[in-house]
Amino acid sequence: MPPSRTSTLPSALFDMLRECAFMPMTRLSTLCRAKPHHRFNRLRLHLSSRNSSTSSRRITIPAPFPITPSCPEPTCPCAPTPTMPEGLEIDHERELNGTMAPYSQQVLILTGQRDWRSRIEEDGVDEGWGMLVRRLKGLLGRGGKYSDPYNNIMITNTSFPPHHTIAPTPTTASALLFPSFRYIPTIPLDETSLDAFVRAFLLPTSLHPAHDALPAAQREHMRRVPAFQSSLFPNIAQIEDSPTILICGHGHRDQRCGILGPLLQAEFRRVLQGKGFRVSGGEEDGDGGFADDVGRANVGLISHIGGHKYAGNVIIYLPPSLSSPGNRQGGAMSLAGKGIWYGRVEPRHVEGIVEETVLGGRVISEHFRGGIGVDGEIMRL
Repeated sequence: MPPSRTSTLPSALFDMLRECAFMPMTRLSTLCRAKPHHRFNRLRLHLSSRNSSTSSRRITIPAPFPITPSCPEPTCPCAPTPTMPEGLEIDHERELNGTMAPYSQQVLILTGQRDWRSRIEEDGVDEGWGMLVRRLKGLLGRGGKYSDPYNNIMITNTSFPPHHTIAPTPTTASALLFPSFRYIPTIPLDETSLDAFVRAFLLPTSLHPAHDALPAAQREHMRRVPAFQSSLFPNIAQIEDSPTILICGHGHRDQRCGILGPLLQAEFRRVLQGKGFRVSGGEEDGDGGFADDVGRANVGLISHIGGHKYAGNVIIYLPPSLSSPGNRQGGAMSLAGKGIWYGRVEPRHVEGIVEETVLGGRVISEHFRGGIGVDGEIMRL
């Protein structure tokens, strides 16, 4: 729609916009590639002189959450950062903000392993978790029944062990869903149940406008069916109290994460225990399983999430109801319900990350790759 004469635009700008509004696209494209027209030069001079008194002022867009520019130095000795293999150095040059690939939801499949084949769908051949990986990728990947380029579901393996079942052949698997903060200990692996699982939890609640031209029946089939959640998966547990810290340790995919991942897991465990947390996800007997209760944190290794050159890669998911330790009113902390991605994390950064982000609700901007909110909104600085 062309601009109206009732607008407060300068006359030169009004004429320019009106001309563009009725201009054929081929002509407009040519004009955009051409040298600036003398009328556009006059407009630029007009706007420049009009704004000369305020040109030194810049509009600052506030960050969507509290930030700390750099990671505080550790207060006690920590594990040294190992030297990376030749040709696999860490990229310290590129700006990290924005290097997280957008996604709608992350499915973390519990495997009980600390590393996996380079392509995770080729692992766990005789395991329930391996079957879940392959079948979800088949349903959601390119050409799959529920493939949707506007609904990117990240399928990731994690070292947390699956819910224990006794069966001669694998019939179920376990998964965590973030940022919806759900733990589903028992997912049946038959075709009908997995189809229902995808429709219950992983499809979008509303479709991208690009799908508006599709038939109504097809669009309905692409939307989530929340009623399936409780009726078909009654053992869902909502994660309410425990921070979950995930560290890429996929050594068979890239040595950098394979080297740094286990070191960072051990350091997070040490620091969190020093802050009074009980920590699940270690190698000691009885503490590897995922759990959710007050005063507990879960720290696990995960498979490839992108950006090995930014190792160590860490994701921190903080439950929506989590409150800051210093908040006497018990209100939710500023990062509650969010997932924060960090890159270039070394053992010396772990104490600062725990203090600033896990406890303080502040994002450390020098390590920030991106973030996601509880409703799937992508966050940048």
